[in-house]
Amino acid sequence: MADGAGAAFMLGGAVLCLLAGIGLWRLPDVLTRMHAATKPQSLGLLLVLIGAGLWLRNIIDLSTLLLVGVFQLLTSPVAAHMVGRAAYRTGRMDRDHIVLDELEEALRAGERDDE
Repeated sequence: MADGAGAAFMLGGAVLCLLAGIGLWRLPDVLTRMHAATKPQSLGLLLVLIGAGLWLRNIIDLSTLLLVGVFQLLTSPVAAHMVGRAAYRTGRMDRDHIVLDELEEALRAGERDDE
């Protein structure tokens, strides 16, 4: 029973990772690609890790899988944030679709404080 559930989790995670890769290839701008690179890919990896945990059932393996999942959840948002900031500062994003630009306001306030 656990092997079947593990296979289902792994298959679901693989599909999400595939969709994230297709999103990186097909989406038009940095912000939407950043979304595709973080959210479905992170969930896909967590599902694969759960599936592997259901197959392995060893405490050492489970603790390693847990660490991999925690580090993925800690580093993926930070990496996406840095990619978004770099794209914003280099002007490589479509500003026509941004409704509220809080970073521009903060950068202007920072420039006024430096003067």
